[in-house]
Amino acid sequence: MPKMRYIILQHERSLEFIEMPSDYAYQLSALNLRLNKEVSKLTAERVPVLPLAIAECDTLELLQETSSIESGLDYLNRLEQSFASIQEKSYPLISLLTEIRALQAQLEQWYEEEA
Repeated sequence: MPKMRYIILQHERSLEFIEMPSDYAYQLSALNLRLNKEVSKLTAERVPVLPLAIAECDTLELLQETSSIESGLDYLNRLEQSFASIQEKSYPLISLLTEIRALQAQLEQWYEEEA
């Protein structure tokens, strides 16, 4: 069984729990921090509100039935869709999308190899 890590994201008053292969967890945390830094530079009307990575851990046991763990690939697919829908005119949005899609492709390959 592959070793997984968990990234905890804070989205306003709620938490999101993302499960990532341990070799890619840091990349998601770093991407999240970069996106949070760059999103304020976007000039489009509808810019997604991003959660902020607040922690990483090796094991995670959820104690609330209302909480769930989302796979990293599902999270990246959702993130890519939200950024792809931005109608940006000034900021080079393509560079952010490229970073998202690069990690997305790495994860897709990882899941194919693990299947």
